[in-house]
Amino acid sequence: MKILAENRRAAFDFEVLEKFQAGLVLLGQEVKSIKSGHASLRASYVVFRGTNLFLVGCQVPPYQPKNAPDYSPTRDRPLLLTHREIEKLRGKISQKGLTLVPLKLYTNDGKIKLEFALARILKKIDKREALRQRDIDREMRRDGGDQL
Repeated sequence: MKILAENRRAAFDFEVLEKFQAGLVLLGQEVKSIKSGHASLRASYVVFRGTNLFLVGCQVPPYQPKNAPDYSPTRDRPLLLTHREIEKLRGKISQKGLTLVPLKLYTNDGKIKLEFALARILKKIDKREALRQRDIDREMRRDGGDQL
């Protein structure tokens, strides 16, 4: 499994409750561009449209820009999930304050997969607590390493 793109900001802004994986409907040049490491999940999110899920806002530049005159790098890309998985997610997302956040793009047996999560938005006070805890852990590792 090779990680092609990662949304590191999601771990700071959201509390991940449950992770899912899905395939993506991509064009040929998008596959080449993603596999060469040119995708970005920075401002992207997963949304329901009718009975399907879509990845919205994912930046995938064209593989060869001069050969793609009518290509949109931020087009909405459908996710490939079973009907049962979609209905399960629809039931969980109906709770207030929950959202679907993309975490990473990776390859699995040559196919590009998206890992996304059911997440709750963290409040500012929760973020400060996480930063404080990270600093404490760093200090403990630093102090523990000096005693050797």
